Amino acid sequence: MSTPPGEYYTEERWQNWLDRIEEEDVDPEDEDSARLLLNLQDDAAIAVAKILTDYEDGPLDEEATLDELTGVREIVLDDIDIDDEETVMLIDGVQTSLLCVFYAAEEFVAEGAADDATITDYIEAAADAEAEEDLDAALGYCVQAGTQIIGGSELPMEVAEDLEYGLVSEWVNGLDSLQTAMSDPEVVEEDES
Repeated sequence: MSTPPGEYYTEERWQNWLDRIEEEDVDPEDEDSARLLLNLQDDAAIAVAKILTDYEDGPLDEEATLDELTGVREIVLDDIDIDDEETVMLIDGVQTSLLCVFYAAEEFVAEGAADDATITDYIEAAADAEAEEDLDAALGYCVQAGTQIIGGSELPMEVAEDLEYGLVSEWVNGLDSLQTAMSDPEVVEEDES
């Protein structure tokens, strides 16, 4: 059963996650806190996967799909109203990871899966571009890798593990959530502990 337009992800759902993270006094070194942040990221990636599935299966046309993706992106990437700076930084990391997911989804709808190189090639090119401080190119390569994931290709985890910490590793982290969501778009329950 497809999701009604505008119901893939709501501001209320995002806010519930933010409220929970704020209440939990999140510590990135703590396994439960890290899982909570990953669940927040996965939940948004699942919404993207459901939109893309409805696009590929027919209920959504290209324009409606892009509208839905934009709606979710605006909710998830909006400024956060939380006083604790460390918590804001952690959520900002999730938003950074998801940025690439949204761009990859939009690119996939507009152009289909990139086919000029492999996922590994794109991610290595992104890492090289980041090393040269060409962040636009780095993001572009990660987006191309993301379109291939949406198209059904597999993200090799050894490529992700070899990355230096930085924007590319954050974006690839988001693509990993997208890959999981595309293969199993089950909702992450907000009240899972």
